[in-house]
Amino acid sequence: MKINDKPWGKEMIIVDTEKYAMKRLLIKAGHRLSMQFHTDRDKTVYVHKGTLQLDLSRDSSESNIVDLEEGHIWRILPRAIHRFAASSEQDVELLEVSTPNLDDVFRLSDDYGRPTINEGRKGGGI
Repeated sequence: MKINDKPWGKEMIIVDTEKYAMKRLLIKAGHRLSMQFHTDRDKTVYVHKGTLQLDLSRDSSESNIVDLEEGHIWRILPRAIHRFAASSEQDVELLEVSTPNLDDVFRLSDDYGRPTINEGRKGGGI
């Protein structure tokens, strides 16, 4: 297992094969990942602990946030703009299964000043 510390929490890559990948994401209370999309990557997330705030807004002029409670599952298709967040009250733990192209991440905005581009390395984009 590969563990990556992130400004929003931790990313644990549990499986990374030619057919699929699996991650465990721990998002600290009050933090969120970058607003992003994937050109080819197809992923499904399972909320293991906490309540995930899934932002599906296309731009800053709209608000399309879905709260996913523990046990909920959501599929994110390629090109879907999205952002994962934890409320200020509690951490969130997710399990994510996806196609294996983990470097297929394009940031549109980021709270931590990271580049809004594809970083081109496995597991480094979110």
